[in-house]
Order: sequence, then structure tokens, then C-alpha cells
Amino acid sequence: MQQDLLIAQLQQGNEKAFERIYQLYATSMYGIIFSIIRDEKISEEILQDVFLKIWDNAASYDSDQGRFFTWILNIARNASIDKLRSKEFKNKRSDLKDYDFTEILETSNNASGKIDAIGLQKYIDLLGPVCKKIIDLLFFKGFTQKESAEELQIPLGTVKTKNRVCIDKLRANIN
Repeated sequence: MQQDLLIAQLQQGNEKAFERIYQLYATSMYGIIFSIIRDEKISEEILQDVFLKIWDNAASYDSDQGRFFTWILNIARNASIDKLRSKEFKNKRSDLKDYDFTEILETSNNASGKIDAIGLQKYIDLLGPVCKKIIDLLFFKGFTQKESAEELQIPLGTVKTKNRVCIDKLRANIN
């Protein structure tokens, strides 16, 4: 099925289209969720929640606002970060600081294959160490800009500027 037709059918409540969307994107979404959560069972639960949100909110997707993959990626990322910010994860945050999303991509375990299924590795390789760390903290670990500044021991304004520069660099390389 052509993706635009599949999305249109999903938006009309077609269960077969939803099943196909799940088949196409579940592995990639799980990889992103797992890279943030780092727990298989919880990642699987979040994945199910993400696809429920996709089903419930399909009508709100607008192709003029961005690609479908980006839309569902943001749902997965936000759900994962919401989980990280919950009380049960607050105590584990100190352990989370030891992990880096780039290390996940560079290892040869099963999760890394799932994550790179969306083609992140080639873009990660283009980033410098500071960009990798800032993106890791802000986007994969759910830190605020203020928390990132404290973690990196640099001024808040520097984090904001470097984040903007890093994101611009990624956008330039993706397009």
C-alpha cells in the first residue's frame, strides 16, 4: 500500500491500515523508546501506549506539518520522556547519566539494530562530541536545558545556542 493511502485509511479508522502501520513502524519506535528507557518490559508497554495514541489521534496528523514518521517518532519520544520524568524513574536518573545514545548505536547487540533501522547512525557520525552529548541529554534522556547546563557545567545560554546549532546541522544533513 502506498504510504499516503495507508495514512488516509488509518485516519478513517481502518483497522487493517493500523495493523500495517504497526508492522512498518513498531521496530523503529521500539528502538527509540528502548534507547531512552533502557528497560525491555517498560519499553514494550510504552510502545503499546504509543500505538494507541497513534490510533486515537490519527485524524490530527497533517502531512503539511511534517512527515508521518516524524509525527509518530515525536509521540514515542514524548511518551518515553514522560515515563522518565515520572516518580518511579526519578530515582534511576543517576544511573541513566552513565548511558549515551551513541554508544547504543555503536554496539552490536539486538537493540542497536532496531534503533539504526531508522538510519540514525549516518547522522550521528556527522555530529561532534558536544552535539552528541547535548542531543543525548535533551532529546534522549529528557533533561531540560537548565538540567543539561548543570550536568555539562556550562552556562544555560551556551546549551541553548549549541542545541540550536546542532539541530540546524542535523537538518542540513537530512535534507
